[in-house]
Amino acid sequence: MDYQAVLEEVWDGVRPVLGQGRVATYIPALAAVDPRRFGMALATVEGDVYGVGDWREPFSIQSISKVFTLALALSRDGDALWRRVGKEPSGNPFNSLVQLEYEQGIPRNPFINAGALVITDRLQRLTGDARGTLRDFLRAESGNPSVDFDPVIAASEAEHGHRNRALAHFMASYGNMEGAVPEVLEHYFWQCSLAMSCADLARACGFLARHGQRADGSRLLTRSQAKQVNAVMLTCGTYDAAGEFAYRVGLPGKSGVGGGIIAVIPNRCGLCVWSPGLDARGNSVAGVEALDRFTTLTGLSIF
Repeated sequence: MDYQAVLEEVWDGVRPVLGQGRVATYIPALAAVDPRRFGMALATVEGDVYGVGDWREPFSIQSISKVFTLALALSRDGDALWRRVGKEPSGNPFNSLVQLEYEQGIPRNPFINAGALVITDRLQRLTGDARGTLRDFLRAESGNPSVDFDPVIAASEAEHGHRNRALAHFMASYGNMEGAVPEVLEHYFWQCSLAMSCADLARACGFLARHGQRADGSRLLTRSQAKQVNAVMLTCGTYDAAGEFAYRVGLPGKSGVGGGIIAVIPNRCGLCVWSPGLDARGNSVAGVEALDRFTTLTGLSIF
């Protein structure tokens, strides 16, 4: 298949929706990004990479980081991890406090903010340096040693992270935080501030297309664990729009409010699309449209 030609056709097709949606403003450092930017990359399991638009431009990965912290914690902790966080779609906003109270401090899934805080907490206990472990992993899998945190974004996250502090303290009151809340929050804010390009992320999520095998041939996850991560991405990866995303795109995916979305086609490739204009549920308008067009043009989905 001529992936480069497909990506170029997708790019042409999404031009009418570029600029639709609104950039994330509750993190001020993200508010200045041009909503008309667009990039898309595809990295095959063999290592070939294709891209269009701003596919080499670094952007704030935000909640996309949650996929990789989940995989890293799962690789070390196994099924014990699932005693502290669920696997079900939330149906509520990603930073909801209400649902957490109903469920006595156990987050519904690892991709809402409360669940991601639990994962970061566990990874910190397992490694002693959650954010550094994550950065080193992403540098290795992307093949880009310059992948790093954005201190401006991290500071903005910390300054405006009142809801995340509330979530963490609330879970601590139920005994579902092992570490000190300020320490966990610091690592969480920094992990969300990582800056990567579409090319970097398409490569980095390739281990999920290879059923848990890393770029160097070593194994991070068992096939069963890789299936688990992909399944949770499909059902929970795009906030409370996961059903619509599965319906339109038909791939495991994870979005972030920086405008990025990663997606996985098992046995074939990792994908990443970036466009900062978000819909009302926090997903990139042009990004979802691009992935919809890609699966329609290629006939590639998990269904």
